[in-house]
Amino acid sequence: MTETITQDYDISTDPARLDPARIHHWLSTDTYWALGRSRATQDAAIAASLNFGVYERGSGNQVGYARVVTDHVTFAWLCDVYVDPAARGRGLGVRLAEAVRDHLVPAGVRRILLSTGDAHGVYGKVGFHGLEQPGNWMALINR
Repeated sequence: MTETITQDYDISTDPARLDPARIHHWLSTDTYWALGRSRATQDAAIAASLNFGVYERGSGNQVGYARVVTDHVTFAWLCDVYVDPAARGRGLGVRLAEAVRDHLVPAGVRRILLSTGDAHGVYGKVGFHGLEQPGNWMALINR
């Protein structure tokens, strides 16, 4: 899937267009959730996931990324959403989340989850909201 989101940017799920080195740099140096993540771990996560890249139309440079862990039928976890600081303020984060939603919902995926410490407003614009029964959810965290 490739979709033009503005006259200047496209979003694509084509894995050949991804820039894994850039993605690793962004996430391992400039996020609170993946600081220090190894390149091998990031590459393995990319390989096992549905990936969305945001690209400048003129240069083809990747300026954004989102990763989805999903069975493509019933459940999806949206994670590792990142927009390069130089490209922020253009609505690309919202458009990226919309592209994920619009790609998964027609396939019947009923539940798309995410966790954020600071971007509730971005995801709220796309329809995400707090869990109605957060007490029902549990986590197993291996340290």
